[in-house]
Amino acid sequence: MTRTDPDPAPDPAPVPDPRRRVLRSEVLLVLAVSVGASAVYAALSLLRKLLAPIPLSQSQANLNGSYVPDQPWLDLAYQLVNVGLGVVPALLALHLLARDRIPPAALGLDRSRPGPDLARGVLLAAVIGIPGLLLYLAAHAVGASATVVPSSLPDVWWRVPVLVLSALMNSVLEEVVVVGYLITRLRQLGRGPAWAIGLAALLRGAYHLYQGFGAFVGNAVMGVVFGWFFVRTGRLLPLVIAHTILDVVAFVGYTALAGQVSWLP
Repeated sequence: MTRTDPDPAPDPAPVPDPRRRVLRSEVLLVLAVSVGASAVYAALSLLRKLLAPIPLSQSQANLNGSYVPDQPWLDLAYQLVNVGLGVVPALLALHLLARDRIPPAALGLDRSRPGPDLARGVLLAAVIGIPGLLLYLAAHAVGASATVVPSSLPDVWWRVPVLVLSALMNSVLEEVVVVGYLITRLRQLGRGPAWAIGLAALLRGAYHLYQGFGAFVGNAVMGVVFGWFFVRTGRLLPLVIAHTILDVVAFVGYTALAGQVSWLP
C-alpha cells in the first residue's frame, strides 16, 4: 500500500455493557451542548416560519449577522468570541476521545498526508457544492426553502476575515462532532457503520432545518457522503477542508454577488 492509498477508519471495539450507559450519556450531553441543541432550535425555527402569514420562500435564514451594527469594533469582538466559543464543543469531543486513547491522529486529523487531504477536500467540495446550490435554487423556486442570506455583515474591513473564520469554525465543529466523534462513539456502542452514518446524516440535516426542507435533504445527503468517506478512509481532515471551502465560497461569494445577479434569491 502506498502512502496515498486510503486506510479504512479503525473499527472501534464495542465497549462492555457497564460502560455503554456512561458512553450513551456522554454522547447525549455532547450533542446537547452543540449540534443537538441547534437541531431543536432549527426545528422550532422552521415551525415558526411555516406558521407565519408569508410563504416559506419569502422568509429569511441569516447565517452571519451583525451584533452591534453601529459599533464596528464591538461587533468585531462579538464575532471573534462567537467563533472562539463555537469550536469548544469540538475540542471537548476530541478531549473525551483522547481520554479513551483515540487521539486526533486516529481520526485523520493530522498533517501526515497534506497533498492527498487537500486534493480530496477540493474534490469533495466540488461534488457537494455544485449539486447543493442547484438543490437550493430548485427548493426555493417551489417554496420548500427559505431565502438563505449567508452574510448580512456591514461593509467593514474585517468582514471577509470574519466570514472565513466563521466558515472554519463551522467546519471544525460539525465534522469533528458529527462525523469523527459521533460515528466513532456509535460504533463503540455496537452500531454498524451504515447505521452510524445514517444517524449522523439525519442529525446534520436536522440542524439545518431553519433554512427549509431543501437544506435538510441536501445536508443529509452531504452527511451520508462525508460519513462514508470517513469510514472508508479514516481521514477527517479532508472533510474539514471541503466544508471550509463550501462555506467560504457561500459566505464570501454571496457578499460579492448579492444584488448583482438575477438568479440568486
